[in-house]
Amino acid sequence: MLVNSLQILDISLGISLSYLTIVFLIRLILTWYPKIDLSKGLWLLISIPSSSILNLTRKLIPPIGGVDVGPVIWIGVISFLREILVGQQGLIKLALHTHIS
Repeated sequence: MLVNSLQILDISLGISLSYLTIVFLIRLILTWYPKIDLSKGLWLLISIPSSSILNLTRKLIPPIGGVDVGPVIWIGVISFLREILVGQQGLIKLALHTHIS
């Protein structure tokens, strides 16, 4: 039971963190194209999960020289969390390995 729960957590967390990394990477690229309207069409899949997080980040760290560094910060944070939790030597992988063997 615990092993199944850990496997489901591992897969779902891995997919979620990968999706967020892609979202913030696309947001980073979209900062070069400010005329794109993120409130229409498929852009909503990018703007909805990232807008509130980036608004909080902008309050703490304002744009530097007109460049929003929020997406870069979140790509780093999410990549770090992904490696710590579901990477090859991540905590969930280690917990799975100890319960399986």
